[in-house]
Amino acid sequence: MSVRSLFATRLYEGTLKDAALVDDLARSCLMLAEEDRAGRAWSKAKGYRGYTSYASLNDLPRRDPVIGDLVKLLDKHVAAFADDCAFDLAGRKLKLDSLWVNVMKPGATHSGHIHPHSVVSGTVYVAVPPGAGAIRFEDPRLAMMMAAPTRHDDAPEDLRTFVYVEPVPGTVLLWESWLRHEVMPHEGASKSGGERISVSFNYRW
Repeated sequence: MSVRSLFATRLYEGTLKDAALVDDLARSCLMLAEEDRAGRAWSKAKGYRGYTSYASLNDLPRRDPVIGDLVKLLDKHVAAFADDCAFDLAGRKLKLDSLWVNVMKPGATHSGHIHPHSVVSGTVYVAVPPGAGAIRFEDPRLAMMMAAPTRHDDAPEDLRTFVYVEPVPGTVLLWESWLRHEVMPHEGASKSGGERISVSFNYRW
């Protein structure tokens, strides 16, 4: 008898090894959160606990040299991930399509979603205070598991219905954009001063 796994779902985990860059990114993100009135207004209107530049700024790599430096590193991480996924890109490269900043206050969360119209999505974690909440990835077959029993608590990671990843500052996570994911509630105490800061992005072919 033999058992093999089919149709693997890849999750890439890398690291920004430049601590100074991570510190500079934190300052840039907080400055954007303070100065981007349109982003703050959109976040408030959508009930977002904190700030995101998702709907207000589409030129961050050109606007901020620190984010421009980040993108140069992300290009390399994404190229490595594309190679691991065995993508046949026909001699072309995946290209940054969108990038936005998130500054999440305690109590903030982001419900399950995918990123349509892109190939690879990801997040760089800049500040991760205690209780900030993990990112949770969902088995893409979940909707078809009509009569399947639940898994044991100690099931191998590749057999779990949900996988939780708790990043640290400098963590780079990449996944295929169709993979459903969500940000668990930021449960850090407001008095601890912990804002969860991240930079999210999409790459297209």
